[in-house]
Amino acid sequence: MIGSLLYIANKTRPDIAYAVGRLSRYTHNPSKEHWNALERVFKYLRGTIDYSLCYKGFPNVIEGYSDANWITDNEEVKSTSGYIFLLGGAAISWGSKKQTIISRSTMESELIALDTTCTEAEWIKSLLMDMPMVEKPLPALSIHCDCKATIDLVKQSHTNRKMNRHIHVRYKSMKSLLSKNIVSLDYVKSENNIADQLTKGLSRSRVLEMSRGMGLSP
Repeated sequence: MIGSLLYIANKTRPDIAYAVGRLSRYTHNPSKEHWNALERVFKYLRGTIDYSLCYKGFPNVIEGYSDANWITDNEEVKSTSGYIFLLGGAAISWGSKKQTIISRSTMESELIALDTTCTEAEWIKSLLMDMPMVEKPLPALSIHCDCKATIDLVKQSHTNRKMNRHIHVRYKSMKSLLSKNIVSLDYVKSENNIADQLTKGLSRSRVLEMSRGMGLSP
């Protein structure tokens, strides 16, 4: 059952990616609460069964959004990363994943999420470079993040901030991608960050609003 939902969440419905990813963490020993949550996901899908990704042909540039949800649950010690890339008015790539290391602050969790997003952007740009119909040279892929502190840190020429090894590796990786003009970083307000839905549970009205931003419509 979860396998079928994972397929849908990964292929056509980014709006349920977080919920399905969160539920998949408890497949070994689900409680009644998890079964009730699973039922709500199916009810949501039934109510939006005619929703699909609708590509309009504009804008004809790729934009990315990155977000992270720092630890908000007593049962969790690791944050969740979310990213989404849009082209032609709808999503072409997205992900909602539990971070593999423990972050000590909101900025660190956003930094980890941004590194994941930049890595995906590098892969997308590499794919486009191999397509002969795509005009070269390619501009940097714009990635939007709602954490000014993280953006400022990565854009600084140098920093004296103490970082553990795992954070420092990700910091250096993003610095390299920026210097090579593979990505560019821009600030976006939290309420306009489409990746927000990929990191936490939201109200139904907010979910539908974010889904439209992802290009999902009847």
